[in-house]
Amino acid sequence: MSAKSHSLVMLRRNAKHIARNPTSVFNAVVMPIVIMLMFVYMFGDAFDVGVDYIDYATPGLMLLAVCYGLGATATSVNSDMTKGIINRFKVMDVSRGAVLTGHVVASVLTNLIAIAALVGVAFLLGFSPAASLTDWLGVVGVIVLLAFAAGWLTVALGLSAKSPETAGMAAVPLVMLPFFSSAIVPAEKMGPGLRQFAEYQPFTPIIETLRGFLAGAPSAGDVIPALAWCVAIAVVGCLWARSTFTKRA
Repeated sequence: MSAKSHSLVMLRRNAKHIARNPTSVFNAVVMPIVIMLMFVYMFGDAFDVGVDYIDYATPGLMLLAVCYGLGATATSVNSDMTKGIINRFKVMDVSRGAVLTGHVVASVLTNLIAIAALVGVAFLLGFSPAASLTDWLGVVGVIVLLAFAAGWLTVALGLSAKSPETAGMAAVPLVMLPFFSSAIVPAEKMGPGLRQFAEYQPFTPIIETLRGFLAGAPSAGDVIPALAWCVAIAVVGCLWARSTFTKRA
């Protein structure tokens, strides 16, 4: 079998594992929707963001949906490593790259499903983007690139952890980081210190890029840093994951 065929087999295997794990499905798909309902209905009127809060919050919650599914990916990767599954694959002459790629692609597909569900609920809550077809393609492109980058970084974290439990905890900072960005409120409304952190951390330009596309007015000042961050995270995650996999497999 070719490396591509091996990757498809690994993808099918990981997709079945995700579907059989109610907790991972809840965290990846349902939890972001719960958070959306909480912020829109409970806190939305408290935030002065200049537009309907559902329009402001949806881009940030789309990024949050990507992050909420990462813990299950890290745990699954580490479980394969610590329980000897990887060694069985080696005996079967399965491509090493396919094992990692299968996890990353499964994570990306899960994220796309979660975001589709989130956007559907957002429309029911009154979400009214001004994006054209081209803008929507830009949104999808940024989301896929972000999910790909975050997937590789999460795979690297999972491989580096000592146990599945610590692997799941290793992804927690990625889940928390969107809350310290412009996802929920504008960075300029935050206090000193936190405002600067929110402005210069990776997720804020990505969120502002999504916001710009959905408003029909993307800004190069946001798009370029967002793409640069995504590419940098993907490269670091991929190199780290492959290096760790080679050492531990």
